[in-house]
Amino acid sequence: MRIGIGYDVHRLTERRKLVLGGVAIPFEKGLLGHSDADVLVHAVCDALLGAAGLGDIGMHFPDTDPEYKDISSIKILAKTYELVSSKNFKIMNLDSTIFADAPKLSPYREAMQKNIARTIEIEPACVNIKATTFEGLGMIGKGEGIGAMCVVLIQLREKKNNYPD
Repeated sequence: MRIGIGYDVHRLTERRKLVLGGVAIPFEKGLLGHSDADVLVHAVCDALLGAAGLGDIGMHFPDTDPEYKDISSIKILAKTYELVSSKNFKIMNLDSTIFADAPKLSPYREAMQKNIARTIEIEPACVNIKATTFEGLGMIGKGEGIGAMCVVLIQLREKKNNYPD
């Protein structure tokens, strides 16, 4: 078994839609980034890549590559899942936290959970999503950004034969 941790933060800005966990959330600002800037999904990707020893999201999906301009982070997660699976790992569970003083995220938690679970082919019960505030402190508390972190557990799949990979 292997454990990975991921963290991401993006600045909130006008004229962008807010996407978290692949869910468009009604809010007056969105996250600034090369892709859709979904901090939750980016944290999940980094946790998975780290657990599998495959570097980080920037190595595989650089913000200098026009292919990833405005891409849905769920598509990046699907490609990350393919990378992790290709190394013969299966995902056991993930636990994540979104850091945001606004908007309230509880109405969207289940949809985020289902999107992530479907993309990485695990049961929704194995995807935990929490949200907390910064109580008005720092850039997140002042409404300037949103962050997320994630911890994942992956396990090497059983080999079907006795031959090395």
